[in-house]
Amino acid sequence: MLQPEKNKWPIFLTVAVGVFMSTLDSSMVNIALPSIMDEFASPLQTTEWVVMIYLLTITSSLLVWGNLSDRIGRGKVYSSGMFIFAVGSLACAYSPSLSWLIASRFLQALGAAMMMSTGPAIIKETFPPEQLGRSLGLIGISVSLGLMTGPSLGGFLIEYFSWRSIFFLTVPIGFLFSYLARAVIPMHKKLKITKRFDWLGGVAWAITLLFASFAFSHATSPDWSYQALVLFLLAAGVSFFVFYRLETITPHPLLPLHLFHQKFFSAAIFSAILSFTVLFSVIMLTPFYLDRVIGLSSSRIGLIMMAIPMTVMGVAPLAGWLSDHIGARFLSTFGLLVSSAGLFLLAGLTPDSRPVEVAARLALLGCGQAMFLSPNSASVLRRVKTEFTGASAALLATARNLGMLLGIALAGLVFTVLFSRLTGGLDMKDFSTVHTDHFMSALKYAYLTAAATGILGALISWMRGKGKAKAIAGHRK
Repeated sequence: MLQPEKNKWPIFLTVAVGVFMSTLDSSMVNIALPSIMDEFASPLQTTEWVVMIYLLTITSSLLVWGNLSDRIGRGKVYSSGMFIFAVGSLACAYSPSLSWLIASRFLQALGAAMMMSTGPAIIKETFPPEQLGRSLGLIGISVSLGLMTGPSLGGFLIEYFSWRSIFFLTVPIGFLFSYLARAVIPMHKKLKITKRFDWLGGVAWAITLLFASFAFSHATSPDWSYQALVLFLLAAGVSFFVFYRLETITPHPLLPLHLFHQKFFSAAIFSAILSFTVLFSVIMLTPFYLDRVIGLSSSRIGLIMMAIPMTVMGVAPLAGWLSDHIGARFLSTFGLLVSSAGLFLLAGLTPDSRPVEVAARLALLGCGQAMFLSPNSASVLRRVKTEFTGASAALLATARNLGMLLGIALAGLVFTVLFSRLTGGLDMKDFSTVHTDHFMSALKYAYLTAAATGILGALISWMRGKGKAKAIAGHRK
């Protein structure tokens, strides 16, 4: 077994590949949604579950895996997660129906959650404190490469082969690096924890997200009544209350609520949720605009969507380096404001907008996201105690995926409601050129809703308070 302090770069590479693989898959699936909708002739609120089940599963299980990694070892959880992800990818590629595809994405998401919940904690335990911001910034490059490669590569594969081919790519990578992870990441390094695991809290949290996701995604479905929608929202509220009460009375809760009493922590988590809500509102709807309205091929759509990760790849390392010196408050807040500016510009798109105009506005959004992400994550991991590293890393990943889930649900809800009202009850799958103006109106207000969300996130981010990298300064002394 390699020693982490002497072999930090092999460990970094293994974690970076896992991040790359999961983001590559996610970005390709977003590009594939129009093709999946066409093959299975499914409405938007059903098709979007190909993405939503992935995010829902990850969001609901991250806290569980984060806590378990403290008990059984992060290396075991990470390597097993990569293997499960590869198996799920193989199942997705052979899906004979939309239901099978959604079920396979559930399996794939379990593996992704295991990697996401342990990756940042492995990085923290491998690198010295003064290099934390930079190492997380380099992980941001892996995120960017996955997001950047996914749209172009996925668009090419979808156009010349099939949407199924995108899932085959991650199968060999997953199996290979699952083996390598067991060779380089310590398998037996774990905290000595004797407290009981909070299974009831984990179940209550998962049920809360499930009810809320069904309510948001099916709010406009013609098969749902108003009473059914209210019932699911009420069920989500009750289950969340049960979860909260369990976490307050359980001696060793799944979610350490006392962490939220610290302003820097709560501001970082809630602003992260809103940041990814903004990002995935755009990632959800923009491919449909480029496909239905502009009429671009899948490969060209992929190239345009690359504007976001290409910008992130260039800005994230600089943002991570700056966060080691000036802290996260200014960088993260300014980043969310830049993202919101990108949304306001996207809301001004027309049916005659050139692809380069769309790419430029997406690039501005990506720049803001890069300025926010690595400083925000470093500000949390740098300041929490070692015993809460696993829970904090899992909470950051939970915030990210909860934001993605909310972004898809919010964008789909706003767009579907407005498009349906303007067209007399039609869905996006019924779109034709005569509905272009209605499509653009619905898209505009969905983007403006996301922009308002970004501004709210900036306000919350600013509330984290002042403070440079004090822990790092102390370490250097």
